[in-house]
Amino acid sequence: MKYKKTAIIFGITGQDGAYLSHFLLQKGYRVIGTTRNKSSRNLHRLKKLKIIKEINLLKGVATDLNFCKKTLNSKINEIYYLAGESSVVKSFETPEISLKSNTEGILNILRILKHKQYKAKLFNAGSGQFYGDNKKNFFNIHSKIEPQSPYGVSKAAAYWLIKIYRERYNIYCCTGVLFNHESPLRSKEFVTKKIVDTALKIKRKKGIILRLGNVEIVRDWGWAPDYVKAIWLMMQRTKPRDFIIGSGKTYSLKDFVNEVFRYLNISKKNLKTNVSRYKRKIDLRSYKANIADTQKILKWKPKLRFKTIIHKMINNELF
Repeated sequence: MKYKKTAIIFGITGQDGAYLSHFLLQKGYRVIGTTRNKSSRNLHRLKKLKIIKEINLLKGVATDLNFCKKTLNSKINEIYYLAGESSVVKSFETPEISLKSNTEGILNILRILKHKQYKAKLFNAGSGQFYGDNKKNFFNIHSKIEPQSPYGVSKAAAYWLIKIYRERYNIYCCTGVLFNHESPLRSKEFVTKKIVDTALKIKRKKGIILRLGNVEIVRDWGWAPDYVKAIWLMMQRTKPRDFIIGSGKTYSLKDFVNEVFRYLNISKKNLKTNVSRYKRKIDLRSYKANIADTQKILKWKPKLRFKTIIHKMINNELF
């Protein structure tokens, strides 16, 4: 079989890596993926999407420079860096892991692209978390970067490294600043997945209580399969530039819970909010993506509405 292009995805077993693999395979790509862990449990998303046999899986991490040197070559057209620690909470417990995985990994790839003069394009997954907690909280690509967590610091550092290597060495590299995006493949450590999973248990067995902290926090939520298309579109341009990838709409965590409970017809007696052990001082109050540029230049906009995303998560609809 003749492939159109070859892509490598660092962090292929996560939500975004799995969906991007599926998207690229449909586009006729040869897909190589890296993962820290080849255990069956870690590969469950690729199995769910029925693509595990179509991917060339390599065990290794981008923080290992020798692994990067062995893995990257002149035949690779596109590199997607979706690896790294994605938890804000964990970044306070083990900040060195956040910094190493989110910053050092991307730097190793940039150094190899510069040294070997490979023509591959590089995408870096950024995060709306690095903009901080300003009153306005409506962010575009020129908004002030003001991280409030070690995770935010690690993502900001990677963003700036991409910018430096692009401007100084003329490497095709770009950052997609991603705001929250959900799906049934979301990791269990995210509150949205916890809400949906616990609500489904309550539906089956009434005695369970869902306990949450501050439900007044506001987020910009989107649908992960929509966002991987925006990621791919960024890499099809002749000139690289950074973009914001979000929905441009915000809802509170309370809105999310209410919709889950309404849809499943569950009593609010099974819900306790403002539980002190789940209240986190580290949470940003709100943030919203300004996607005007993304819509205009990339000709992309999110397709799914907030409530539809929730219903698909409840019904385990992958697309």
